[in-house]
Amino acid sequence: MSVLIKPIITEKMTADSELNNRYGFVVNPKANKLQIKDAIEATYGVSVKKVRTMNYGPTRKSRFTKTGVQHGKTNAIKKAIVDVVEGDIIDFYSNL
Repeated sequence: MSVLIKPIITEKMTADSELNNRYGFVVNPKANKLQIKDAIEATYGVSVKKVRTMNYGPTRKSRFTKTGVQHGKTNAIKKAIVDVVEGDIIDFYSNL
């Protein structure tokens, strides 16, 4: 099971990472906080101080078409906000 899916790179998360040393990730919905902490420490080589998680349910939409009402939904996701120890940084833009 791969725990980390992708980092969240938005204007709000970038400002939070610069000011408060917090980074956001989209993670596997079945992963717990200890697994997320271990995965980030192994992947990026930083020390994690705190992990906060949020579960987002699917967004349901319906639209009217010629063939009738079409129903659909997006996938449910889990986000993790990770506090890194002071002095450590995660660089998403480095070419490794």
